[in-house]
This record gives sequence, C-alpha cells and structure tokens, in this order.
Amino acid sequence: MPIKIPDQLPALSILDKENIFVMSEHRAANQEIRPMQVAILNLMPNKIETEVQILRMLANTPLQINVEFVRIHKNVSKNTPKEHLDNFYCLFDDIKDKQYDGLIITGAPLALLDYSEVKFWDKICEVFDWAEKNVTSTMFSCWAAHAAMYYYYGINRKLREQKLSGVYQHRPLDAHEELTRGFDGSFNVPHSRYGYISVEDYQSVPDLTIIAQSDQAGAYVVASKNKQQVYVTGHPEYDATTLHEEYQRDLKAAGDNVQVKMPSGYYPNNDASAEPVSSWRSHGSLLFTNWLNYYVYQITPYQLDADNIQAIHPGAKSGQ
Repeated sequence: MPIKIPDQLPALSILDKENIFVMSEHRAANQEIRPMQVAILNLMPNKIETEVQILRMLANTPLQINVEFVRIHKNVSKNTPKEHLDNFYCLFDDIKDKQYDGLIITGAPLALLDYSEVKFWDKICEVFDWAEKNVTSTMFSCWAAHAAMYYYYGINRKLREQKLSGVYQHRPLDAHEELTRGFDGSFNVPHSRYGYISVEDYQSVPDLTIIAQSDQAGAYVVASKNKQQVYVTGHPEYDATTLHEEYQRDLKAAGDNVQVKMPSGYYPNNDASAEPVSSWRSHGSLLFTNWLNYYVYQITPYQLDADNIQAIHPGAKSGQ
C-alpha cells in the first residue's frame, strides 16, 4: 500500500509520472485499516523539492502511510510559495498534542552556525523533547542528526575547512541489523556537509550503535538501541542532480578567489560537464522501508497515544 498525501500536493503528479505508487486522500478514505501516521518536519528552504525526495523514499513500502508536513514557524519563505505552505503545512505548535508512529526531521542550511545562533534553536529543542514522548521512532537527517546528538548527548559536531561533498562507498556493520537488511556489502551514499562527529564520539554513548559507515565520510547511520532515534548523516534521498546544483551554487557564491572542491566520486570521469547518474537510490529506498517496517510498524502501539508510546520506550534519553 502507498503513502497517502493531499490531492493537490505538487509531489503527487511528479511521483505519479515516475511510476511511484502514491494514493490521494480521496482514494485512501475507502480503505478500512490503521495507516501509519508519519510527520515530516521540513527545515529545508526549498520545501517542494525536499517533499518530492522524501516521499519518493517512503513510497516503496506495503504499508499505508498518512503523511503530514510540519514547519517550525510562520516566517515567509524565499523559496516556497506562501500558498503552498498555507495549504499543505501545519505549525509544530498546532500538532504537538498529537502522537505519530514516525517523524522525519530534515537537514537545514545552517552548517557554519553555532547552535546558539540558530534562530529556532529553542523551538527545535522543544520538538526533540516532544518526540521522545509522542513518536515511536524519529529519523534525524544531516544537520538535524548533529543537532539531536548535541541536544540529547552533549556531543558537538566539529567543522571541516572544506565541505564533504560527493558520493562515497559505505558498508553495513552487522549482517543481522534490521535497518540495513537486504543491503549489499558495499553501497553508495551522497554526502554534503561541513559538520562531522567522529566514530569514537558515537561509540562513547552506550545507548547508540553505528549501523553503517564509510572510510571517507565516517558514520552514516547510527541508531539508539531502543529504536526510537535514527541518525542519518548522508542524503540517500537526493536526486541525481542535487549535488551538481549545490556545486554550481557554491561556485557562484565563492567567486574567483576561493577554490571549491568538485564533489568526489560523483561526475563520470570527474567531468563536471558530464551528466551525473544516481547510484544510491535503491539503498536509500530500502533504508526508509526498513525503518518504517522494523523501527516503526513492528513496534508501534495500535492505540496511538502518549502513554502507549512511552510504555514501549522505557528509559528514553532526555535532553541536556
């Protein structure tokens, strides 16, 4: 069964053209099942592009999923029409009395800011606290993964002088781990970030397990042992051209006096004029499918309320 999204959401027609199975609200209303309730807190400026990328990853599952898009404030967006935000997004303050089977918190273009300088830092901390009590499992992506590590465990990211940008080989670390069930022994993932947390820092937290990593990019998937938190430092949801578009923006912003490194392992023959090809989408889709199945569906309570969610996660980690 597919994800269920609003009838007029632009992503619906885009995904339909890609032969990805999604279901409109009208059609889903005739099915008598308990769908998974998944919220997506979208912190990216171009929200429509991010919606399509994440929904594409969620669509390859036998579960029916009700997706709800959330934003953190009412600020005007330079990259997303106000009408789109008004029609398809709710504010976190409007849903914080609800419970969800799953929550995805996206990355954000805040790589070089200290957390204390992030305008919505207090609000995102409120989201982290709320998720522990009201969400069966949360997937934190890129910036959100580092921010959550800092909030929950006091481990701050370090910053590279040059952005880590490219497609890197990774390996799963446990053949029996459910999140990487069905993965090949080596698989590709795009990364695009300045921040990093060392493997040793992750290993210093008894509650956490590194699921997959790369010799070049470091820890990729890290999860809490109770399955309530999944930290993903790469971008398995990226389109084939996303790194190219970011590279072109970085070149334009840098000007003539600053050297911008070409994304590693991305362009055919390292030729930036050649059309890049996605080599990571199947494993990205499988990661999301495994998360929904093993970390959400298999353990979430049928009666979705805060007491039942907290009952399946005794000893959940509280914020700093």
